[in-house]
Amino acid sequence: MLNDIPTTKVARAARFAKTGLNVGANYIKHYAKKAVGAESTTEDLHAANAAELYGTLSEMKGSVLKVAQMLAMEKNMLPSAYADQFAQAQYQTPPLSGPLVVKAFRDAFGKSPFQLFDEFEPEARQAASIGQVHFARKNGKQLAVKVQYPGVADSIKSDIRLVKPIALRVMGLNEAQVRPYLEEVETRLLEETDYALELRRGQEIAAQCQELAHLEFPAYYAEFSTPRILTMDWLTGQHLKEFLVTNPAQDVRNQIGQALWDFYQFQFNNLHQLHADPHPGNFLMRTENGGTLGVLDFGCVKDVPQDVYQLFTALLAPETFADETRLAALLSEAGVLRASDAPALRALYLRTMHVSLELVGRPFRQATFDFGDPSYMAALYALGDDLMADPELRKQREPRGSEHFIYLNRTYVGLFALLTELKASVRTQ
Repeated sequence: MLNDIPTTKVARAARFAKTGLNVGANYIKHYAKKAVGAESTTEDLHAANAAELYGTLSEMKGSVLKVAQMLAMEKNMLPSAYADQFAQAQYQTPPLSGPLVVKAFRDAFGKSPFQLFDEFEPEARQAASIGQVHFARKNGKQLAVKVQYPGVADSIKSDIRLVKPIALRVMGLNEAQVRPYLEEVETRLLEETDYALELRRGQEIAAQCQELAHLEFPAYYAEFSTPRILTMDWLTGQHLKEFLVTNPAQDVRNQIGQALWDFYQFQFNNLHQLHADPHPGNFLMRTENGGTLGVLDFGCVKDVPQDVYQLFTALLAPETFADETRLAALLSEAGVLRASDAPALRALYLRTMHVSLELVGRPFRQATFDFGDPSYMAALYALGDDLMADPELRKQREPRGSEHFIYLNRTYVGLFALLTELKASVRTQ
């Protein structure tokens, strides 16, 4: 239980500086042990630093913890110790204390939560990166009340400046390579702190997706919501990890996987939007009616401009791979290829993108796709490893490609990872 969160820039910088010192001390211990012949593996070093970092991120919450949560999905970018430790952010982090929760309600409504609702549990049922969720009742309805941690919105820009040096060191990247990524992340994170925006998006997307089978969305209650507090229906079900422990039947896995696939394809193709945070904590699964998927948290939604939609779909089209001239033209439009590129560099990018697009687009080019075969995701992660290790690609200091593709790629890789864990076979066309 946390009774306080560092909210000022000075306090958060001081906490992160302390973590930096501790991480440095771990390196000193590691090399000191090796110098005297004692056992100290690189894995031990990663484990110690990952635990230190996660402890700080959990305490600071907000955007730095959200970045950890996102990095946990990018398994190819991190040593396994970091990915495993940061994955905790997808499900549970230390909750905020009761007095701070009551203060948030008094600041927002002039009343305590016990006055607003017929019943309100002061202990959070779930705690994550931006806020925590409490159970409540009102007029016989079971409600989920999300309370944002204090100071989150104000801390995002400074937090990214704090976390960036460590992220660069862990991932072995230079700042130029990640600058557009971090700028896009900052925009999405700022949107995630606006619960009024999340309420509107949740209502709109749920209304437009209501005809899709086997999906469930919560209703939202504006009268009990503010930009920092969000009230919605309490959906029942299990998160993916808990659900898989029950050993659900294959037809249930397939039906839930199909609902997940259809949800994302409908958003992308019909709405030109994407629920862009497909980590397991944002979905609830039930075996009723052959398999039902509850969709939570519309804080991170990526709007896809029409020209970007057309470009993305064209890059994945089968005819693109048979026509190098067409592929080159599309990559030039996307900003990956430039007129100033030397022939060898142009050939490198063409070859690399051909391999990448063929692999990423493979599920879209088959009538059905069996995500139960783990070799597909293994190939995706291996591709990421190969690209990051390629010495010629690492020489390129300037970021390339549309910034819009950052969240498109992240969303679909996250979707594929969920379907692979489900071991679902889905109709993809």
